[in-house]
Amino acid sequence: MASKALSLTLYNLALPLGLVLMLPGAFRKMRRRNGRWQDLAQRFGFFPRETQAAIHALPQRERFWVHAVSVGEVGVAKKLITRLLKTNAELGIVLSTTTPTGYALAEELAAQHAGRVVAIYSPIDLPGVGRLMLERIQPTQMVLVEAEVWPNLTASASRLGIPVSLVNARLSPRSERRYRKFSWFIGPIFRMLKQVLVQEADDVARWQGFGVDAERIHLTGSIKYDPEGSVVPALKIDELRSALTQIGITPGQPRLLAASTHAGEEIELARVFLRLREQVRDLALLIVPRHVERRAEISAELQSIGISPALRSMIGSRVNATAPVFLIDTTGELAAWQHLATLVVVGKSFLAEGGQNPAEAALAQKPVLFGPHMENFTPLVDLLLKHKGAQQVADFAELESACRTLLQDQAAAKSMAQAGHDALTIHEGATMRSVERLQGVGVS
Repeated sequence: MASKALSLTLYNLALPLGLVLMLPGAFRKMRRRNGRWQDLAQRFGFFPRETQAAIHALPQRERFWVHAVSVGEVGVAKKLITRLLKTNAELGIVLSTTTPTGYALAEELAAQHAGRVVAIYSPIDLPGVGRLMLERIQPTQMVLVEAEVWPNLTASASRLGIPVSLVNARLSPRSERRYRKFSWFIGPIFRMLKQVLVQEADDVARWQGFGVDAERIHLTGSIKYDPEGSVVPALKIDELRSALTQIGITPGQPRLLAASTHAGEEIELARVFLRLREQVRDLALLIVPRHVERRAEISAELQSIGISPALRSMIGSRVNATAPVFLIDTTGELAAWQHLATLVVVGKSFLAEGGQNPAEAALAQKPVLFGPHMENFTPLVDLLLKHKGAQQVADFAELESACRTLLQDQAAAKSMAQAGHDALTIHEGATMRSVERLQGVGVS
């Protein structure tokens, strides 16, 4: 087993090469997602004057630095932060995120809690950068969401006596297999964590396998699947319902929602939709791609099969009555859209590995279907399937058959929707349990 010092040395030797290889793709992604060059300074610990002033104005007795990578992790952080602020009136929070889409949601949360939450971009994990940001932020505790254990940042916090907690810790079987190949290197990094709050009972043994002491691992359940804080404001749902009416989709039309789709899935789901309309004549298709910057690519693919989609971002856009398809090219609205769906199909589960999160659809009490590749959500998938709260299909042909059945059998659809919602009750209280664990951590 390597020592912490050796692991950090090897990591820092490999890091520059890794950054060079990643930079071209990172710059392209930044441009597609409306990132700004001036934000790069924050990656090295240099904040705009107004951001630094906002951080200094936060409550100082207790100050958490919460890090969440992108949209999904920020959603978890939002639920956690909301409960933390309600529980502790003297707490200030700095919320960092990596992607422009995640940062936009973090800014929204900061605006809702002005004076208590500040949004920043996360640092590049180079030696010295994390320490510089820690000195500028001066947190009493660091909270990492799901899987973001950065070696240099975690080590810097440890040296400064700042406890680091990993919440909603996620370690899929695939990630575990990959990490085990390098457990001699990763183990010392994980052992720097003050505590690991895991989602599932099976996760306890996984983290122990990397050398984390049993007394530092706590089963809290999944914040993401906790019904607390998952209620979508009625005003938001009404806003989107009005948007559907404006583009020509009426309240009585059944709606097939394709959620968090990835490349290649949109056109295949559109073909399924066209065939379904032969029997369900008023069916509408709502597509929410995982990456909205693909809107032009998706539109072109749909047009190649005779579909001219309406765009959420285009005011005055209307669907074609013969093939009503709505391409939702905005961010942060997926949870609300699922409340307006008749059926939800989970993306990244047919043509790529990993899958996307089906919990929001289940919490919205909608029947949910997904393809064969849901590796990143194995415990949740097993739970939903066990309770008949979802259906997994092998391919698009089987998906078409399953959708047709549920669209024509309202009782079966209602039963699946209710079963999926009820299955998630085992995670009820996960947010509060996580808050209690964080509040019980003192500066070491």
